[in-house]
Amino acid sequence: MEIRTRIEQMERQTLSPHACLSAKSLGRDRFEAECPVRTCFQRDIDRIVHSKAFRRLKHKTQVFLQPEGDHYRTRMTHTLEVARIARTIARALRLNEDLTEAAALGHDLGHTPFGHAGERALNDIMPGGFEHNVQSLRVVELLERDGDGLNLTNEVREGILCHTGPQRSKTMEGQLLRLADQIAYINHDIDDAMRGGIIYPIDIPVHLSQTLGFSHSDRINTLTLDVIAASQGRDRICQTEKIGSAMRELRGFMFEAVYRNPMAKGQEAKAQDMLVRLFEHYRANPDELPSDFREIRYREGVERAVCDYVAGMTDSYAVALFGEVFIPRAWTVK
Repeated sequence: MEIRTRIEQMERQTLSPHACLSAKSLGRDRFEAECPVRTCFQRDIDRIVHSKAFRRLKHKTQVFLQPEGDHYRTRMTHTLEVARIARTIARALRLNEDLTEAAALGHDLGHTPFGHAGERALNDIMPGGFEHNVQSLRVVELLERDGDGLNLTNEVREGILCHTGPQRSKTMEGQLLRLADQIAYINHDIDDAMRGGIIYPIDIPVHLSQTLGFSHSDRINTLTLDVIAASQGRDRICQTEKIGSAMRELRGFMFEAVYRNPMAKGQEAKAQDMLVRLFEHYRANPDELPSDFREIRYREGVERAVCDYVAGMTDSYAVALFGEVFIPRAWTVK
């Protein structure tokens, strides 16, 4: 018996009736012979981790633009924290951990440079708007592998798309990703904001600390255990009203105290202006686009190609490219 077949058999014997079984996946857009060792979702994990878009996450902002210090989160460390929280919940609920991990690792592949500031900039200038979850789906379906995409399973792609926005995932694994993402970013953003002197422990409303915990690990533990307890034996992922309400209030506090804080966000306007100017430059000079984006230009239009190019940039690449395009170079005699 193949190793993959044995794993699929084990899933049928051990996973919850509400779990998405690898053997019952809706499959891929393009047929591929099955791997003898890995399930379809395990293959998707490997494809995402080996993708160029995943590697770029380490140089993309999570919340704080180019902070001075080694311990602030990046988009990659955020992704890894989400994956760990999601997998813990999936294991406790006997859901498919591999599907959960694949969707978690891929959920932010389409995020812009400079975090949500970059997302807002592209949303304002791109006809039809811009949403990072939709772009993440575009990355895995089209932009990776020179236009062939990663050919991921339907369930992983749906989990990536539905991790934010109005659409709810059909799988419980996709549903828990949405909450794991929120649990991760709310708490690690608190940690980073305290590290940067934006807020202090006493700033967090005391009743929220009493409910969720006074430390980073206590809050994550409370929120994770609550999702597990509230969702146990049910066909959907949920929270208790008490903990869910406290988490929403804590998220609201973060928007007021951190995400809209002039001290933390003072450089965002510069970053947004930089991305807008790069967008406008390449829209006016499409022949300067890298060759990877030329086919997109002819098939879907200049603005779509420019958007894909700018959205895929890392923070440092965008800054360097801006200097190359807009900053005069020193003139020397050859």
